[in-house]
Amino acid sequence: MQPWPGSPYPLGADYDGVGTNFALFSEVAERVDLCLFDPDGTETRIRLPEVDGFVHHGYLTGIGPGQEYGYRIHGPHDPARGLRCNPAKLLLDPYAKAVTGRVDWDESVFGYRFDRPEERNDDDSAAHTVRAVVVNPYFDWANDRPPKVPYNETVVYEAHVRGLTKLHPDIPEELRGTYSGLAHPVVIDHLKTLGVTAVELMPVHQFLHDHALTERGLANYWGYNSIAFFAPHNEYAASTRPATPGSEVHEFKAMVRALHEAGIEVILDVVYNHTAEGNHLGPTLSMRGIDNQAYYRLVENDPQYYMDYTGTGNSLNVRQPHTLQLIMDSLRYWVTEMHVDGFRFDLAATLARE
Repeated sequence: MQPWPGSPYPLGADYDGVGTNFALFSEVAERVDLCLFDPDGTETRIRLPEVDGFVHHGYLTGIGPGQEYGYRIHGPHDPARGLRCNPAKLLLDPYAKAVTGRVDWDESVFGYRFDRPEERNDDDSAAHTVRAVVVNPYFDWANDRPPKVPYNETVVYEAHVRGLTKLHPDIPEELRGTYSGLAHPVVIDHLKTLGVTAVELMPVHQFLHDHALTERGLANYWGYNSIAFFAPHNEYAASTRPATPGSEVHEFKAMVRALHEAGIEVILDVVYNHTAEGNHLGPTLSMRGIDNQAYYRLVENDPQYYMDYTGTGNSLNVRQPHTLQLIMDSLRYWVTEMHVDGFRFDLAATLARE
């Protein structure tokens, strides 16, 4: 499978009906391997052939929606200097539009040995972490238009996608706690009866269940632990039961369309101040292994550690233009492609530090 040069923009995996362009920013990478996975888990590695402005890119014909993929980054590994490249770790595309799988917190997803933290861990993490999915961007929006309710007439209803409908007796059981359940006519009628003009959804960006919780048989209910800023959380999709990688994107769009038809806006509670990779003892899942210095704020005189403004382990480095671009591209994507109407920023002030 030979890649064409492709384009450095847009970043992420962009399907055009014939093939898919893959583009990944990393200033520190010496080489980027695109890893494609078959349904049986077989991995095919393809080196991205071109680099423009630190964006590694390539185009593959015949690769389309449903294709699972990740990256392996070849580059310097020196945690004391904030460099954490390790090709043994399968990494999630920061621009992933859909995510499949779960992190099982095996030792292989960490960059160090549990019993010897100073020692590099070269165990392959592919079988124990999440993967990105190429999605089909085409969707029939019909005559969808943003309701554009004036602020002085706006009534916002804050809601949790799962909690809002999980126990609702008038919703089919298979739809409870999902995007489809939230768009069910009985829910929309209830919201209209209350006079609601906008639903503000608690985090729906793909998030992880913290290791400390899963060890105790618990889950992260609230979702303030994002790992992918473009992907709707797959566990809220009825269409992924059983798993249909990437189908949650169309289900989310259908939910927005149904709410808009009822004159109800959709606002997202977004968490851009940190990611689920945590501090220096956290896992290597995505940005940490792609370009740690670019994506995260590191302690100035001791870059093996992270600036932690929120008590979550790390803070995004918005002073870096490509990291700022990541956030702006995410916001733009949710408005233009997913048709949401606005955002509520979690701890937004941390993004503007210094």
